[in-house]
Amino acid sequence: MAPLRGLPGAPRWSDAQRWHLTLLFLGAVPREQVPRLANAAAAAVAAAPPLRLRLAGGGRFGSLRRPQVAWAGLAGDVAELTDLTARLAAAARSLDLPVEERPFRPHLTLGRWRPRQPADGRLTDRLADYRGPDWPVREVRLLESRPGPQPYDVVATWPVTTRTPWARPCSPGRARPAGPAGPRPA
Repeated sequence: MAPLRGLPGAPRWSDAQRWHLTLLFLGAVPREQVPRLANAAAAAVAAAPPLRLRLAGGGRFGSLRRPQVAWAGLAGDVAELTDLTARLAAAARSLDLPVEERPFRPHLTLGRWRPRQPADGRLTDRLADYRGPDWPVREVRLLESRPGPQPYDVVATWPVTTRTPWARPCSPGRARPAGPAGPRPA
């Protein structure tokens, strides 16, 4: 990404410390449902095998003239990640929570173009041949989004490398950023 930063028409790039992979977006979940959701998600994550991913390729959402999002694609254990996402969606549906019906498109959001900002969607064409290093997926987090400088609170965390269905609750405001090993699915 470094060669793309600062070019005319580039998006507002996301801070790498905030990178994450959204596996499932639920919208507003009633407070009383959160513990049940955490338990159901724990079982879904416990069934996941150890995963390794890498950033590979990239593109944009939106048109060439009006791009909205610059993204990097994923390679590696993407089929297993997609299966995990399906299990998480089934867990949410079992609690009668609304789940988006769009197919899962695994990607990492790299940046966003602001409305009415001069934009050059061709910049993302340079991402097409990118291949990053592998990293192990260590955990899945249940996040609550909110406005402000720290847009996410970690509600629960589950390890991916074991099959033990436990959740580690986190205190509000204690979100841990992705480390140098790569982004962590959220």
